[in-house]
Amino acid sequence: MALHPPRGRLRGAPPVAGDRTRAAILAAATAGLVGSFRGLPRVIFLYLIVMLVLVLLLAALVVFVFSVTGASAGHPAPSRAYLEYHLEDYSGCACLRSTRTCSKLNQTYPSAQDFFSSSMNPLQSGCCKPPTECGFTFVSATNWISPISSAADEDCGRWSNDQTELCYSCSSCKAGLLEGLKKGWRRAGIVLLVVLVLLVFVHSASCYAFRRAKTEELFRLYKQGYT
Repeated sequence: MALHPPRGRLRGAPPVAGDRTRAAILAAATAGLVGSFRGLPRVIFLYLIVMLVLVLLLAALVVFVFSVTGASAGHPAPSRAYLEYHLEDYSGCACLRSTRTCSKLNQTYPSAQDFFSSSMNPLQSGCCKPPTECGFTFVSATNWISPISSAADEDCGRWSNDQTELCYSCSSCKAGLLEGLKKGWRRAGIVLLVVLVLLVFVHSASCYAFRRAKTEELFRLYKQGYT
């Protein structure tokens, strides 16, 4: 299946939290504050239960994100600064969407030396040029001369100098897209990890507030018993 770049921006970076999740966290936090200031043990206890569930769910999500992203699957190419990507290095499925990022490479890297020493992102490396092992001759970033025999890789025969085709049907393009999505998930995982640490801190503070409110309630009942 060819990857024809749509005109929108790349979609695939996961949302860290939806509106409903943020609303639930805000409602729980509000309840916790009210219970803490007014010394309502039952409200604080309910808040602690909700926060504990959120912490456990978030911890599971963080573990999942870091387990599926892992390290980069890029392969170094001879005499090249950029990495190349192979579809067999990825498992599972993804909705393949790409952006139009190839045309600007002609202005950014006008010479072969500039191009070969560039650090392209995975999408550009996989979709905007033929694989290095094909042995194509550089004319421009998106224009290459094919050798007499280019059977080193199936993607060699899929490359086209047509600016609407390029290597959008190549397996390397799909692999580059998946690598980009994986990096987006990993960045989101870091944000989730920070949020998790903050939630654990808030939950610990709330436990202390709950214990204090419970102690004050017992002391008040104790005093009432002697009046």
